[in-house]
Parts: sequence; C-alpha cells; structure tokens
Amino acid sequence: MNKKFDKRFSVITLLTLVIIQGLIIGHFVPAASGNVPAGVRVLVEGAPIHGTNGVMFGPDGNLYVASALGKEIIVMDPESGEILQRISGDGPQGPDDLAFGPDGSLYWTDIIQGNVGRMFPDGTVIKQFVAPGVNPITFSDDGRLFVALDFLGDALYELDPNLVDPPRLIATDLGMMNGMDWGPDGRLYGPIWTQGRIVSVSVDGPLDMHTVADGFALVAAVKFDSQGRLYTVAREFSPDFVGQVVKVDIDTGTKEVLANLEYGLDNLAFDSEDRLFVSSANDGFIKEVLPGGELRLVSPGGIILPYGVAVQPRDDGGESVHLADMWTIREFDGATGTQLNQQFSSIGATDLIGPMHVSSDDENEKNLVISSWFDGAVQVWNFEDAESVEEFPTPWPPMPWLPMAAIRFQGDVVVSELGSGSVVKASTGEPIASGLYVPMGMANTENDLFVSDWATGMIWQIVTNGAASMTPIASGLAGPEGLSFDIDGSLLVVESGAGRVSSIDLDTGKVSIIVEGLSIGEPAMVGTPPAGTFNDLDVGALGHIYVSGDVTNVIYRIGATQHITRTIEDLSDTAFRVPGKADKTRKKINSLLNVGQRLIDKGKLRSAKAILNVLRRRMDGSGQDWITDADAQQEILELLDALITKLYQQIG
Repeated sequence: MNKKFDKRFSVITLLTLVIIQGLIIGHFVPAASGNVPAGVRVLVEGAPIHGTNGVMFGPDGNLYVASALGKEIIVMDPESGEILQRISGDGPQGPDDLAFGPDGSLYWTDIIQGNVGRMFPDGTVIKQFVAPGVNPITFSDDGRLFVALDFLGDALYELDPNLVDPPRLIATDLGMMNGMDWGPDGRLYGPIWTQGRIVSVSVDGPLDMHTVADGFALVAAVKFDSQGRLYTVAREFSPDFVGQVVKVDIDTGTKEVLANLEYGLDNLAFDSEDRLFVSSANDGFIKEVLPGGELRLVSPGGIILPYGVAVQPRDDGGESVHLADMWTIREFDGATGTQLNQQFSSIGATDLIGPMHVSSDDENEKNLVISSWFDGAVQVWNFEDAESVEEFPTPWPPMPWLPMAAIRFQGDVVVSELGSGSVVKASTGEPIASGLYVPMGMANTENDLFVSDWATGMIWQIVTNGAASMTPIASGLAGPEGLSFDIDGSLLVVESGAGRVSSIDLDTGKVSIIVEGLSIGEPAMVGTPPAGTFNDLDVGALGHIYVSGDVTNVIYRIGATQHITRTIEDLSDTAFRVPGKADKTRKKINSLLNVGQRLIDKGKLRSAKAILNVLRRRMDGSGQDWITDADAQQEILELLDALITKLYQQIG
C-alpha cells in the first residue's frame, strides 16, 4: 500500500472506531420539504439521491440502488428513473452494496456500522455485526454468501446466509477488495482498490489469489453478464479525471474500454437482458451504457451531500459559490447556478481531502480553507491551481478529535473540534476555547471570533478584541451550525433543527428570523458525528445569502432585497439611542448604503430602490430614526438622498 493510502486509511479507521465507541450520537428531525419560501430560490438543484453505490436488479425487475450517505436503498424503475420506494428506517443505515439471496431476500452492508442486513420478502429485517468497513457483498451460484472489508478494514469473510453462525474469516491483507461477483469458473472475482488490479480468489482451502487484469488507476467493482463476460468500472487520473466502463477478458487480461463517463463511478449491474447500468458515488447518477458506448441518463446526478459554502469574487465581476460536497469541491456562478468547475478528492490520487467544510482564506482570496471530519484533516487549498498550500498535523494527541469547521483568524487557521469540545489553533493544537459540547460553525471579524454549539443551541464569542473570552451571544437556537456576518454587521446562523436562517444583533442579542421553511437538517448516520451534515451559509457582496440544503441536495439563494429590508424594519427604535451607539449605527447604515451603491452599479435597480426607500422611511425624522446625533444623521441622510437621486436618474 502506498503512503497516501496508508496515511488516509489509518486516520479514517481510527476515527471511525472512536465514533462507533459512542463519542456522541443523535440527530434532529429534518425540516419538511415543500414550497420554497418567499424571497428564496433554489440556485442549484442536485441529485435526487445522496450518492449511488452498489446496484443490482431485483426479482421484480426493478433496479435497487444502495446509498451509503443517504442511509437508504432506492427501488427505481430502470426505464423512467422514477423512485418507487426508499427503504430505510430500521433497515439500511449506511448501505454501500447489496445482493439478493436465493429466496429473494435483500441483503446489504452498512459500511460505517459494520453490519450486514437481510430483509426477507415479507419485510422482516435481521442484522449481523461483522466489522466496520464491511462493503462488497455477493452470493455464489449455490447460495453461499461472501463479504469483504474495504476502506475501514481489509479482510474477506464467508457468512451464514441466515446471519446466525459467526463469520468465517477467509483472508486478511488483500489490499482492500471492493465490489465482487461470483465467476463462471467457481471463483470469487473482485478489484483490489489500493493496487489497481482485478483478482480471482478460491474461497476454500489455502488462499489462492490470481491477478486477472492490472494497470488500472483505481478499479471499483466487477460484474459478470449472463454469458460469463467480465465488466468493471474504473477511474483514470490523467490526462483528465474520467470514469470508465471496461470489458475484461478473464483468460488474457485484455481490456476494452466501452464508455467514458464522469469520474467517481462506483458499481454496475446487468438486467435480465444484459443491459448494463452504472452508478456514481461522486455525482449520484444512474446511467445505462448502450451499445457503442452511448449513454442514457436514467436518474440525474449533481450535488450529493452539500456541506460548507464559501463565496468569492471573480475577476469578471461575478461571484462564485464554492460548495464542499463530500468528495468534491464544486464552483457555481452565484447568479445563475451554473457549475463552473469541480475538483475531486480521491484516495491515493489527489491531495485534496474529502471537503466537508470550506471557507474563504482571508489572507489570499484565491485559497480555500478546508476541513474534513471523515479524513481527520485540515488544509489550505488553492482552487485555481488545484494544489494544497498548507496542511496541518491532525489529529492531535491525546486522541483523534474530529475537525468540523476551519477558518483563517489572526494569521492562523482555527478549527472547531468534535470530541474535545474545543476550538484550537491548527498549527499547534493550542486551545482557544474549551468546554463546548458540539462546536460547529465559526465566524470572525479582525479581532473577534464566534462559534456555534449545535448541542446546546448557543452562540459564543470566544475572542473579544484579540483576547480569549467566553461570552454567550445567543441561546435557545435549534441546532445552530454555519455562521457568517451579514452586510449590516449582524451575525447570521443556520438553525438546522428548525429549517431556518436567523440573524443575531450583536449589540442587543436579539434573534430575528430571516427565512424559515428550508429543507435542511439531514439526520445523522449512526456511527457518525451527531450533526450528520454541516448546513452552512455565506454572504455575497450584494447581500445575497447562500445556504447549503442537505436534505434535498440544493443551494438556496436568499434574495438580498427581502432580507435586508426586513433587517432594517426589525432594527430596534431605541437600541441606538443609548450614548455611544451612534458610531456603530453610522457604520451599520453605511454598509447598507454601500450595498445600495453596488446594486445600482450592477443595474439591479429594483432591489436598490426597495432597500434605499426603506432606509429613507426609517430616517425621515418621524421619531423612528435610529441616530440621535444630529451630525451623524445629517451625514447619512445626505448619502442616502444622493443614492436615491442617482437611482431614479437611471430608472428614468
């Protein structure tokens, strides 16, 4: 095993064991899906499935799709792509592969939990624990059941199909065998993930493993058609990252590429007529491979599990929304939602860790700060050059705490850690704050640092004017996760347990709802961090709020006009009459005026009109004004009236 594989897998294995041993477990019920709230639009709509893994046709002729991230098995009409059923609940908890037994029972492997499950035709479910990492599963022609460990372990077992007798260990240290199938010669075939080769194994007697074909970059799964011909899905790294469907001659090892697809192919299945279908772990699609290499889209792909969000300006005047999407960083246009670019995390192939949280690097706007609890790692990534700029030694002693979010603050990268309940400096592991339960999102000004605690529903200010502090800012929030500063200086928070985005006035502590009714708050997979996913948000230059929606795989865009005018109307009439508040109010209103100026410059005149008019109404001297200082009020009114005049000149 090469060093990249060894380092990544050793960390993942250790982290998984710590979680499974009961670090913290729990989840919120997701907000109900429905119509998009007023003032909100779905900027990007992703895949209907949270990643597609093992696939197989059932006795009913439908395609069954395992989704480990989705914690479900999908029953799909292979012609229309319609999802007929989602099997979850007490059944699959994180299924990576599936198979059907001789009696029609559905079997699956829950990779994180280490269980093999069986659903009888009458719906009864039983399970047997094997080991974390249990992944590929297949039956022999005479009804014997085999599974292997991959990613979180490395072994091959035979199981009692009744899941009663203890598993029989066949071999260890194979190099991690992935999607397997039983061959026409009575041997077990499978890819060795870490070695880029396909092998066949004799399952009885001393281990007898032969190489069938090699020279792959990564090979994920194999299947035989009804005529005993072997096919595989593989991933190539250069010159471009692509996925390939390859036919393999089991006698000579000769390979024939049948089709090129997107990178991240996971598995494949044949129907009763030998029609070939493939799945994608990275993009969550299902496609049929037609004769001649043509492709038919069965179920669309895209975002599979959105986590962190970071907005960055582009040289062309637009803004990009970078999304951490489990195995991929995706770049979207902030106005149209068009995907502009994507970069992959691939074990053994790229230096990019599995992106779960992403933030803009305050020291270099071309860089992103990325963290991953799954990889147990934090890095600074240059998206333009697709290279790692800085990496940090995680996990730190004495135990492998899991990094949830990472941002740049005062020259260092700071990390919120699950398990230790701390926020630490990435370069040294030195704690900035401790005593938190489930620290999640962070936001900062030049000298202040804030963190959300998902478990307690609190927001804390842990650095004030450059000095460590532990000041409660807000409480009673429902699963607070992502934090970001709004253009008026208030602190925005995603409340994943309530499906909403709220605003916190840092002077008064008042919490105001910006928008509710968002479909966010994906329940945690058993054996993973309690928050499950990371619902995040960031704010663009014109005041638009971008929110990751994990339940339905979307990015929401909250309109600047609605939320800014609502913020203005909600501001307290008395809060700024307190001596010493005039300067803060001046800064707040100036920031709103700057937004109005940018909107006018961009030609977004209706939005500018709405914002400026509500500002004028709140400052017209009727007793609803914020600033009691006459000079400050006059200064703001002159700026406001100048902008309004400019606006109406352009409107004509």
